[in-house]
Amino acid sequence: MPHEIWRWTSPEDSAPVWPGRSWPLGATWGEESTNFAAYAPHATAMWVCLFDEHGNETSYQFTQHSLGIWYGAVPGVQPGQHYGFRAAGPWQPSQGLRFNPRKLLLDPYARAISGQVVPGPEVFAHDWEYPESPSELDSAGSMPRSVVVHDPFDWGPGGDPPMRHRWRDTVIYELHVKGFTALHAEIPEELRGTYAGLGSPEAIRYLTDLGITAVELLPIHQFVSETHLAELGLTNYWGYNSIGFFAPHAAYSSSGEDGQQVTEFKQMVKNFHEAGIEVILDVVYNHTAEAGALGPTYSFRGLDDRGFYHRVAPAEPVEGDDDALPAHARFDDTYWDVTGCGNTVNAQNPQALRLILDSLRYWVNEMHVDGFRFDLLSALTRSGYNVDMTSNLLVTIGQDPALRHAKLISEPWDASGDGYKVGEYPPPWVEWNDQFRDTMRDFWRGRSDGVRTVATRVAGSSDLYADDGRSPYASVNFITAHDGFTLRDLVSYDHKHNEANGEENRDGTDNNRSSNWGVEGPTTDPEILARRQRVAANLMISLCFSNGVPMITAGDERGRTQGGNNNAYAQDNEISWIDWRPDDAWLRMWDMTRTALKIRREHPALRQRHWFEGRPAIKGGPKDLAWIHPAGREMSGDDWHDTDLKVIGMFVSGNPLRSPGPRGEQQVDASFLIWFNGSDIDCEVRLPENAWVQSGQVVLSTDETLAEGTEARAGGTFNLRAQSLVVLQQG
Repeated sequence: MPHEIWRWTSPEDSAPVWPGRSWPLGATWGEESTNFAAYAPHATAMWVCLFDEHGNETSYQFTQHSLGIWYGAVPGVQPGQHYGFRAAGPWQPSQGLRFNPRKLLLDPYARAISGQVVPGPEVFAHDWEYPESPSELDSAGSMPRSVVVHDPFDWGPGGDPPMRHRWRDTVIYELHVKGFTALHAEIPEELRGTYAGLGSPEAIRYLTDLGITAVELLPIHQFVSETHLAELGLTNYWGYNSIGFFAPHAAYSSSGEDGQQVTEFKQMVKNFHEAGIEVILDVVYNHTAEAGALGPTYSFRGLDDRGFYHRVAPAEPVEGDDDALPAHARFDDTYWDVTGCGNTVNAQNPQALRLILDSLRYWVNEMHVDGFRFDLLSALTRSGYNVDMTSNLLVTIGQDPALRHAKLISEPWDASGDGYKVGEYPPPWVEWNDQFRDTMRDFWRGRSDGVRTVATRVAGSSDLYADDGRSPYASVNFITAHDGFTLRDLVSYDHKHNEANGEENRDGTDNNRSSNWGVEGPTTDPEILARRQRVAANLMISLCFSNGVPMITAGDERGRTQGGNNNAYAQDNEISWIDWRPDDAWLRMWDMTRTALKIRREHPALRQRHWFEGRPAIKGGPKDLAWIHPAGREMSGDDWHDTDLKVIGMFVSGNPLRSPGPRGEQQVDASFLIWFNGSDIDCEVRLPENAWVQSGQVVLSTDETLAEGTEARAGGTFNLRAQSLVVLQQG
């Protein structure tokens, strides 16, 4: 809701403030007073500004300043109080000094934020027409407010200890807090699209029934929409535009914005934990919502622009040709951007690093989340301009007692060419493995160059992770994610259809590795529909049975479509929300996904900690892993180099497992033979005839002619139809 506009009181009118203390940063409530502290090392004066329910502002000038931190205590301030900061100092934008006391600033350490940004020139510290000059407009009427929070939440008798499923037992489900429940008819309307809705019995029951052990929430740090989206009448839906790294996004709260969102978020986490489900946050520390040098000033830019953002030297003016370029061309040349979002947070800077670590610890210690997926992590691991696996951020997280045992997931790239580091992050990090995604998409659309790379990916991507001592679970395998086609769209469209985004379909990747199987988009052709559903099921089951950690994108298990939009970041509507209405054509996908996860959960042979070695785990036993040619023999060197081969069998032995039991005992499980036919023709396959394959029973199949329960014997053959997968269980 827009705030009414008022004038900021002058420094001479400041109310008295107690000395207070310089730690902790942010607002700390006490019975007598609330302490405020903010880092602004180059400021010459600072104020904390309090707002009453009518929007009237009272400013309190800090009188204490130590080691770059301005601080003071204001008596009588209660939880729920709205506040902000103002900072005065030099105006030298090219030097990273952008102080403008006319701009109300959010507290970087605010535990809650209330209100929305009102787009307009008021929120820019520079003059729109003359960007090298400071703006004369006051921004208080256009800015959200920080909120004083005190929330002694009752976590219960046990204090809600961390869940921490073992990585090899983990199944991740990537979802959007709002989009998951916005259309869920069984959830009360007032709770749909909120933390309370996501933590409701109806939502949790669905996830536990499916077999999920961890939800990975798209960004829930307070975020704002980019200014260009407002001009298009759109808003940021995904949330990768953070501005409050301690504050749960207020729009996802059903109970209000004056700190209640903190309690509601905690209750959601508690509900998930009681159901045995971990909560992982997708965190965006690599950039902020303040965009490039010509972007708005919400917080960091007005406090410590020089230290917080990665910078390059400003461009030198051409001698004798000062008017050759507009002023803003040089003004905008001071930021170094490898995120594609206008700025890059400088994690080499001690205070920026401190904020990231303080934020992570807060979410673990106070909010009880179980882990983090770091968006564009390579942008944060730079020493100078180079990605550094011994960077300050990675080292400090790795030794921090509160963080080193949390689940840590890297998106191991950024927007630059040199930032792509899949397979290179050190323990304890695990990584999004886009090479698994690309390989499996190509295989199931018939575009693979043989089966050699397919086997490597299904077996855990040892080429990426084994050489540095990590386990197969270092690979977070996925077929789809929030960014790109949904699984249904992956088998329904050859090309992206992003017209609704207002960028004339220029946005979003063209490298979709998809196939429409004959018709672009919706069709009533039964053969095309059957093939699409079969290929989609192949992709899902391959994901569930591959070595590593599977990540499923919300709704893929029930045929969610975005109508071919592969960049729906600005679609806060039914394009993105999950449609919970029954779709009979895709009910089998739900059943097969649930079955695949159940088989995986019940059989440790399909989620092993150790790498397969292709040899017996005990003398005289079967190989722990064997690859079978459709003719029934083990794959030979020539077979692996046959670029026309599109069919392969994967034998996984469970008798015994290479991994010992909890007391060192030998573990025995069922063995499995999984056949993959990625070709466009049916293929006769023969079961190998040897001492360790005697018979099997179909437990899951995308080939409708091979029903569950079908028996198969060593040396026998059966027909495996084009683009299909069958799982045989032995013993």
